[in-house]
Parts: sequence; structure tokens; C-alpha cells
Amino acid sequence: MTVLSLLRHDDLLLRGVSPRRLAQALRAGQLVKIRPGVFVRGDAWTAAKPEARAIARAQALTEVSASSPVVSHETAAAAHGLPLYRADRERIHIIAAAQRPGAPFGVVRHRGELSDEDVVEADGLRFTSLARTVADVARTATFEQAVTIADAALRKQFVAGPGEYDVEGAQAFRDRVAEIVRRSAHGQTRARRVLDFADGRAQLPGESISRIRLRELGFRILELQVAVPGPRGQPYYVDFGLEEIAAFGEFDGAIKYVDGKLLDGRTSSQTLDEEKQREDWIRGTTQRRYARWGWSHLATASELGARLEAFGIRPSR
Repeated sequence: MTVLSLLRHDDLLLRGVSPRRLAQALRAGQLVKIRPGVFVRGDAWTAAKPEARAIARAQALTEVSASSPVVSHETAAAAHGLPLYRADRERIHIIAAAQRPGAPFGVVRHRGELSDEDVVEADGLRFTSLARTVADVARTATFEQAVTIADAALRKQFVAGPGEYDVEGAQAFRDRVAEIVRRSAHGQTRARRVLDFADGRAQLPGESISRIRLRELGFRILELQVAVPGPRGQPYYVDFGLEEIAAFGEFDGAIKYVDGKLLDGRTSSQTLDEEKQREDWIRGTTQRRYARWGWSHLATASELGARLEAFGIRPSR
């Protein structure tokens, strides 16, 4: 979990920060107020990802609450390290007993009961377990938001490395989530659709959304992370095998060319060159049509369809 350092108002006073200096720091953006009496450094806030900001807001709420709330839904997903695709990043989601009064500003209170196994704790924050979080999101979020989170939860647990996906473990997790969903009277049909579709082999949110768009376009036989024999005995993995028409497709997120973890010590230009050589090898050895797309092609199915059409790729009728 990424953690932003919180600064309490009382702590700032003890450090000699007067109310006037505090007001100046807020106006200058040196500090950002995320809860009454709780602040973070402005530069850290600006650099933080949306998920880290969601966690900071939840921790700030915990700091000022008489009893520690249990964070849930999208906020709990962020606490588990899962991506928030177009999800509610500004408000804090919590689960509280039905008899509790209304929620304070910036908080969404969900009514519900929690068992001991439904709650975990880390970095001073109490939040719903991974299975309970996926169940709650699957029942209440949009299909795209919920699939992105469910895919990431499966990937987090059941992908050990390239080409290594624990199918049985993933199914057991889906079954556990489905059991939790059945405890609620609302959203069961919506959740079943998400769980039937979820697949941990989607490596990025863009791959999750790509899979949704491909299904909307009418592609029915989709293989994920398809192994293609490489030139040195090690396989290359392609995001999507469109098996009904013998074509390949890949989501080309620009992050892979700037993210240090993905570059693994290589420069962006080296990575681009290696990607080109890899693609040339796959095209040449498989003789399959091959298309790449990015976020700009995923707003609607028709936009992705137009991109694929340019490569002569269309679903079979």
C-alpha cells in the first residue's frame, strides 16, 4: 500500500506553524487539506496516484474519527493495491451498521454487516478483505469499473509469472466472492456477470477494458497472454489471441515506456526497439494479422472497431 504522510493541525502548531503561516501554505499549494485538521504536503499530493490519494483520505478520516471506520468498496480496493478505473476516487466509502447516523462530508456510508473475516488492517487503516471488496464492487459499480478491479484482484493472487495462471485458485476465489454476494439482496445479477467475465491474466486496466470492447464488437473466442515461441527458446506473450479469425491484438499502454519497473533498467528507446523486433518476429513466424491500440481507441467499441478495421481485423459473422 502506498502511504502519504499525514500532518495533523496540532502537530503543525507544535512545530511552530502559526495559523497565518498555515493559511499561506494552503494558498501557495505547499499543503493540501484532505480533512478538517489533516493535511499533506502539496508536492507529495500532486505526485501521488489517485489510489494513494484515496488511501490518504481514508486514513485522514480514521485520524479524526472517534472509532476506526471500516473502509469499503472502491476505497478498500485502493487499499489492496488495485487500480481504480473511472471509480469514485474523491469520496471515502465505508460500511457501517444500519443504526448509525448519516455520513459526514465526503463519505459514502453503506449499510451492512461484517464478520471478522471480512475485515483486515494495515498501516492503521481498517478495510474490507479482498474477497469482500470484490463482492461489494461487483454488486454496485459499473461493469467496467468492477471488471478492472476483479481482474486485478485475481492477478494479484493467482499470476505467478508470464504464462503462469492458477486457474483452479482463481475459480475458488470467484466462488468465495459469489458466496459473499449471495448474502445481499441487491446486485446479485450484476455481480455474477462481473465474476463470469473476470480473468487475472489481464495485466493492466487497459487490457481489462480492451477485453470488454472486443466482446462488445462480437469477438467470442478470446485467448489471453498467448504464448508464441521466441527466437531463443523463450516464448513471447501476446495480450489477445482472436482465435476465431487467427489474429493477434495488444493493448499498448504508454506507461510501459516510462515506468521504471517495466523498463527494468532499459531506456525507453531500447524498449521500443525490442518491442518492434518482438512484433516483427511474431508477425513473421505466425503469419497472423496483428494490431495494436491504446487508450485513445477504447472510449467506445466502435472506436476500437475502426482501429482493428484498419488492419483488416473484424469479428467473424
